[in-house]
Parts: sequence; C-alpha cells; structure tokens
Amino acid sequence: MNSSRTPLSRRSFLKLGTAGAGILGFPQILPTSTLFGAQTPNQRLNVAIIGCGNRSWTLLPSVLNEGHNIVAMCDVDSTQIARLKTGPGAQKGGAKGADFSAGLKKAKEYGDYRRLLETERSLDAVIISPGQRWHMPMSAAALQAGRAVFCEKPLAHSVAEARAIATMMRGSKIVTQVGTQGGASDPFRRSMEIMQAGLLGQIREVHCWMTRTFPPSEAIARDADPIPAGLNWDAWCGPSPLHPFKEHYLGGCLLWGRWLDYGDGHLADMGAHAHNLPLRALELGPPIRVSVKSSEVAKDSYPSQNDFRWDFAARGIYAPVSVWWHDGPDAAPPRELSDDIVATYGKVPTNGCLFVGEKGILYSDAWGQKGVMRLKTDSSPKCRGVLDHEAARTLPVIYPRAPDQNHMKEFLEACMGRGKTFQDFTIAARAAEFGMTGIVALRVGREINWDSENMKARGDPEADRWIHLPHRKKWIT
Repeated sequence: MNSSRTPLSRRSFLKLGTAGAGILGFPQILPTSTLFGAQTPNQRLNVAIIGCGNRSWTLLPSVLNEGHNIVAMCDVDSTQIARLKTGPGAQKGGAKGADFSAGLKKAKEYGDYRRLLETERSLDAVIISPGQRWHMPMSAAALQAGRAVFCEKPLAHSVAEARAIATMMRGSKIVTQVGTQGGASDPFRRSMEIMQAGLLGQIREVHCWMTRTFPPSEAIARDADPIPAGLNWDAWCGPSPLHPFKEHYLGGCLLWGRWLDYGDGHLADMGAHAHNLPLRALELGPPIRVSVKSSEVAKDSYPSQNDFRWDFAARGIYAPVSVWWHDGPDAAPPRELSDDIVATYGKVPTNGCLFVGEKGILYSDAWGQKGVMRLKTDSSPKCRGVLDHEAARTLPVIYPRAPDQNHMKEFLEACMGRGKTFQDFTIAARAAEFGMTGIVALRVGREINWDSENMKARGDPEADRWIHLPHRKKWIT
C-alpha cells in the first residue's frame, strides 16, 4: 500500500525518548501522521503475521479474502511457517478447509520479529498471534515502527504491561484492534445499547463462566525434553523465564497457557472474551477490590477451579457492581440467579455472561455474541434475543456495526481510512488491567485493595512483584 514509507530503525526507536513504555524499554510512541505523514486510503495492504500457530489459521483468510498481501511471516518455530504455507491439510481445523496457501507463497520468512520490522519497508499492518507473553512487547515494537497492529487477546501479561501500552496509545492515531471477536457481532453492540439505555435498570452483579479445567496447580518441571528441530526455545520463552523445554508447552493456549510464567490460564484465555461485554456495557473503570477463591494454592500453574471477584465503584449513572469469573468443571452463576436461563435453554450453558439487573436479566455466551434477555414484566418465562425483544425495538442504534460482523475486516477497513476499529488498544489495555489484577490476587493468595492511580495493592508490598513482571531484555531490545 505504501511502498515509499521507511520504518524507523531500532536505533532510531531508542532516540525518540522514554516517556511511553519505559517499563519494557520501549520509547514513547508518536502518531503515524507525525512519523510518516497521513496514510492514503488504498485497496491493498501489505501485511505481516507474527506467530504462525493455531490462531493464524483463523485470521489469515480474512486478510487474503479481502485482497490484501501477506508479505512476511515470522515464527520462532520454522515448522509452523512451513505448515501454514502448505495449506489446510497440514493442520486439523485449519481455515474451515479453505486453501489460502497460494497467497503465502511469496511471503518472506523470519525467525525474529525485530528483523522483520526493520527489513519490511513496505509494511502497513502487523497481525500478532503468538503466546500471551509476547503480545505487549511485539505490539509495542510494531507501533514504534508506525505500523497498524492487530493483536490477539489479552493484550498484556501483567498490570504494568497493560498500563505501559495505555500510556503509549495516548495521542496516537495508529490503527489498532484486539482479537476479542465477539465484540464485532451485532448482538454484542446491541447488548451494550440495551444496558446503557437502562432497560435492565441498575446492574449490580455480573457472572461470567466457562467449564474448562486444568489439572491441580503444580511446580514447573526442571527436567528437559529434547527440543524439536526448527524450534528456537530461547526465543519461544522470549521475555519470560527460560525454563527447561517440555513437550507439554507446545500445541496452543490450553497447553502453555496453564503455566503462569507464559500465560494466565482460563482467566486470560476465555475471561478476556467474557469480560469484554461488562467492561464496555457498564463503562467499567479500574476495580477497587479483587479477590479469588481457588481449589488449591497457586504454584507455577493455574489452579484447577477458581472464582474471581472484582468490585467496581459507582461511575456516573452506574451503580457499584461486582463482576465474577468462574472456571472449572462446575463453573456456573449462583443457582438462585439461573432460573431464566434454565427456562430458556433447559440447563445452564457451559459458558456465558449473566447480567443481573433490577428490571431483568441479559445473558450472552462468553464471547458476548448470542445475547438474550428477559424483563421481569415479560409474560413468557423464556428469554428473547436482544435483536428482537419488543422492549428494545425502539432503542436507537448508537454504535457502528462491523462490516459482515468480522473483527478482522473492521481492522483492515480502518487501516484504509474507512471507519474506526471498535476494540482498539485503549480499550484492550483497560481490559488487560482488569484481568491481570485478578492474577495479582491469585499470586499473593488474598484479597487486594487496588490503587489504580499508583498501580499498587494498598498495604501489600508483596504484590509488587506480580504487578511488575521482570522481562528478559535480550528478546525485546
């Protein structure tokens, strides 16, 4: 799209200053228009993908189907790139059988994302889809290079990372989007409009859940398995600690995501989806108090069953509210709050988000994209869809709808100057701070009173080590 644009070298990055994300060694970000001049809308973008595992198989078809160019691919495991280039037959469930391998044949291959950003001078946008530990460092580097960024959720691996990228985004005009795809659906945005219009009355309680579970928490392994050919294990660990390689780290977020040095369990995986709707609909700020009850003490891996709770103060027209995240084999909202969804579905679904209002309830799946509601005045005991409930029919449409309800297409359109993204990094940083305060409470093993302004747990200095995770600098500078 913009072949004349030259990215900043890493040396140039470091000359720009340190006010933005000094926590990770990245300097303050400047708007794209300041660095390169305003972008000119065009029909074809030059896009790179960093992280060629499972998620890339879902994200790439949207880019190629819209006629854009994949000019570069990067992964610390060369076999991942090879599988992606081979086509859908190489990986179970890949792209619903669509053959997009032809669009990848000319893409250059890299093993280091920094080299990609320095070398690809025609690059317009970057898709970031490796493990959670990499999301913020890679996003920060791409933003510093002036590239539009789509990053998988969650955006950060610690509260400090979330705050750092929020600081970087102040005043930035660079297009960003986070991969909470449910937010692109019409029911998600209609649910926001319904709750913000007051149809449910004040909402003081929200329960989100997913019946996934891990084995009980345990210490990380200290013996090593043979490292597979093609895998740069040091780079895979990246900013996180370098532990002995084990085969059980590979294969997706439900494997490495269990280990707290690399991910944050089900809270980061599905909680990042489920908390998106309450964050947006109820205009949540930072929590004031966070607690968690787990089935066992957290060691190096995420516990097998958890009930997190965040308490939020009153905000403008909104009453104080408590938001829960439940995971484990029996995860569900309290039984006394479940009558309406049991009447609708015959049982409590295996995942969801339930808003309990003064005048009724609203339930969606964990992605926020299958919303139904029931008011206390409704004659039927069953919920109705948020798109056709008679009480909501006259409500105005406030939020723009995503093209084809596709979050990647919305991002690509915004990159070409056609509208804006709905879930940019400013929103994503708020969501990440929300979730990662839960991890702080999990790691200290007690309730924390959260001082967002100073990024502290009041009266609990032990929490600092979990608020500011250390980083191995060799992979991010």
